[in-house]
Amino acid sequence: MITIGLTGWGDHEELYPPGTPAKAKLALYARHFPVVEVDSSFYAVLGEHTYRRWLEETPPHFTFILKAFRGMTGHNRGKNPYGGPGEMFQAYLDSIRPIVESGRLKAVMFQFPPWFDCSPDNVRQLRAVKKWMGSLPLALEFRNQSWYAPNVREDTLSFMKQEGWIHIICDEPQVGQGSVPAVLEPTNSELTIVRLHGRNTGGWLQGSAPNWREVRNLYRYNREELEDWRDKLDILEKKGTGEVCMIFNNNSGGDAAPNAMEMMSLLGLKTAGLPPKQMDLFGDEHN
Repeated sequence: MITIGLTGWGDHEELYPPGTPAKAKLALYARHFPVVEVDSSFYAVLGEHTYRRWLEETPPHFTFILKAFRGMTGHNRGKNPYGGPGEMFQAYLDSIRPIVESGRLKAVMFQFPPWFDCSPDNVRQLRAVKKWMGSLPLALEFRNQSWYAPNVREDTLSFMKQEGWIHIICDEPQVGQGSVPAVLEPTNSELTIVRLHGRNTGGWLQGSAPNWREVRNLYRYNREELEDWRDKLDILEKKGTGEVCMIFNNNSGGDAAPNAMEMMSLLGLKTAGLPPKQMDLFGDEHN
């Protein structure tokens, strides 16, 4: 099984009629895609009521990939507002309880920072995360090439299999230690996640620039690139993973939703399509 979704639902204006209020967007998003990656859970431990509202706004088959709070992945270098690591993880687990109990959690996504390299200390950190998170499905995205270096790649994949991590396979520019290759190997028999970040090499290198969020993922995949990924998805399915979930994160310029729709079409998946733009309703019929 292959499922397609996007990162978030608020920024994809091409999905919604003009003037759609923010509170109505999730329900409309769920008419197009069966899954969404939640980014806001990275920036704060959200209240349970927020998750309950999202459940009410979406159909029973709709699922969520929840990004782990940034303090849980080492992005917070300041004071931990929740006390020790155990208290922080428990606060997060308490907050996501409605999603877990509903059976609509696809995975909790742990995206570690570029400085999280392949080292004994960080391997121990991954084991600690698994212990704190219990039996929940956990997905792992590295952002440091050292985990896939030729001399340790097989050990990394073997470790992920033994620990039960869901492999997040990335498509992104290959521009240094902070980029990871697309390693087409499932590590979990139930789920593999593919995240498409775009291939904007120049934007990828502007991580410290004031407008980096606007340019880092500014990229539209062409048909040939999507067809190549269609073939790669087939390879992943044949390697023995029950579901491949592809998330389009190339959302800086409104490219994620159209690319996702095109990929669904290539795969023969049902799509509701994009609503007509307002200008098309009054445009010259000869244009």
